[in-house]
Amino acid sequence: MPYLVNHIHLKSSDPEKTANWFVEAFNVQIMSDTVRDFGDRFIITQTEGGLAINISNERTGEKLGPGDAKPHFGLEHFGFDTDDMDADLARLTAMGAEVQEGPIDLPDGRKIGFIAAPGDIRIELIQQVS
Repeated sequence: MPYLVNHIHLKSSDPEKTANWFVEAFNVQIMSDTVRDFGDRFIITQTEGGLAINISNERTGEKLGPGDAKPHFGLEHFGFDTDDMDADLARLTAMGAEVQEGPIDLPDGRKIGFIAAPGDIRIELIQQVS
């Protein structure tokens, strides 16, 4: 059996606000929105490519540390493809994201850039060679 990425799970103090930001920013679709027995609001979204991005707040009794959209050890970021790096960086910053790096021209012709999305989530944008 191949090991496929099943989902990404983001923790947010406001899951609805975060989910709605991803809907507007990256055309994800909200698949379900429930309150689980754990006491957290649990929203499942899906990217156009089929990847689930789960978004929830704290479970009952759970204490979470702050987010960190700067480079760090552990799961640092995930990436979305873009057809127009400059336009998407401008659009996403207008929506509350902050550009952290880029755009950076890579030797193979691709461009990359990193943003801090609301909730201190680090996201990479990748523009493939045209």
